[in-house]
Amino acid sequence: MKKHCCDDMEYHANFKCDIHKTPFECPDHLILFDDKHNDYGLIVHDGGSSTIEMYFCPWCGKKL
Repeated sequence: MKKHCCDDMEYHANFKCDIHKTPFECPDHLILFDDKHNDYGLIVHDGGSSTIEMYFCPWCGKKL
């Protein structure tokens, strides 16, 4: 059984960058997934470490 709602969410929630040290530095890292709380956050790429909590998948529309 898949952990995430769709293949796109699976890819972005598990994305690992070989160049940048943190997800907040990488422009290709879009989603931050908290496995402990099963929460998804959209990374705000403004130089800080903010996320916006996500309630629905931006690719398939399913409730998270």
